[in-house]
This record gives sequence, C-alpha cells and structure tokens, in this order.
Amino acid sequence: MAEQPNNPLHGKTLEAILTFLVEKYGWPELGYRIRINCFLSDPSIKSSLKFLRKTDWARKKVEELFLESI
Repeated sequence: MAEQPNNPLHGKTLEAILTFLVEKYGWPELGYRIRINCFLSDPSIKSSLKFLRKTDWARKKVEELFLESI
C-alpha cells in the first residue's frame, strides 16, 4: 500500500471516525447533519458501522463531515 501523507483519512478506521463524530456532535446533531436513519432511530456505533460499510454514499458523507471537523 502506498504512503498517503496528505490524506487525513489514512490510517483512520471507520469506527474511529464515527466515534470521533459522536463524541464531538452527539447522535441528535449527527442525525441532523447527515440524514440517515441509523443516526436518528436508536443509534449505536455497531448498527451505524454495519450500515456505513454497506452504503458508499453514506460513508462518504461521514468522511466529509470528519474532514470538515478536524
């Protein structure tokens, strides 16, 4: 795998990104910023990761919000 020194997502797991966002914003704000049901209805890290790993557009939104937040 090539080095990616300019990529802030390099080396970050989806779980680490999601945990950071939940700690920063909380589930209600996260659900408001990214309108996906797993953030709005009975949210958990585990259920959200399962959804995000299967859904490219949603994962992209989470990664974009993470980049804006750091």
